[in-house]
Amino acid sequence: MARGAAGGGHGELMDSVYRTQRHIYDLSRKYYLLGRDGLIADLAPPPGGAVLEIGCGTGRNLVAVGRAWPDAFLYGVDISEAMLETARGAVAKAGLAHRVALAQGDACDFDAAALFGRATFDRVFISYALSMIPEWRGALAQAARCVAPGGRLEFVDFGQQDGLPSLWRRALFGWLARFHVAPRAELGRVIAALAKETGTAGYCRSLYRGYAIRGGLARG
Repeated sequence: MARGAAGGGHGELMDSVYRTQRHIYDLSRKYYLLGRDGLIADLAPPPGGAVLEIGCGTGRNLVAVGRAWPDAFLYGVDISEAMLETARGAVAKAGLAHRVALAQGDACDFDAAALFGRATFDRVFISYALSMIPEWRGALAQAARCVAPGGRLEFVDFGQQDGLPSLWRRALFGWLARFHVAPRAELGRVIAALAKETGTAGYCRSLYRGYAIRGGLARG
């Protein structure tokens, strides 16, 4: 997620928000964190490839990736130690502990080589975490740095609800704010600028009438 126990107060904030919620997080979020499973289905890492999730939370997505891509090696980083505790349990329960490595780190400046023994990954993804990271632009830049040649960065998050009623938008954004979640209106522009800066191919597209936004970068 963002700066915290591995870099300031945001990790403590995330621990306080999710210390209790983590036990029901996956059950409650599956109805509105739309697009996660489509992203996972499209990852298609190469045989024996490495997949990194930034902001891995409870480990739900990494377990799904492990099941979808049984020969991939999986890595997850999160600022919240409370979430990582849940993730370790989920990974162990799924029988994936032998090919999943988890570590606490700041999404904006973690040292992948120090944490995992490798600096780049064939696939890097971020699922509904950019809207929780105060310095989310830095997190995207850091994620891009972790993409190996021929690899991809993929993300999905809340959109601006453009095609939905304004009352829905106000209600959803107000509710999300209670959990320190703020959908990023500039995502499309930022990913385009980052693609130009890094010499990668970028894309962004709206999902579900603007409910979600999905995008990424592909490195040649």
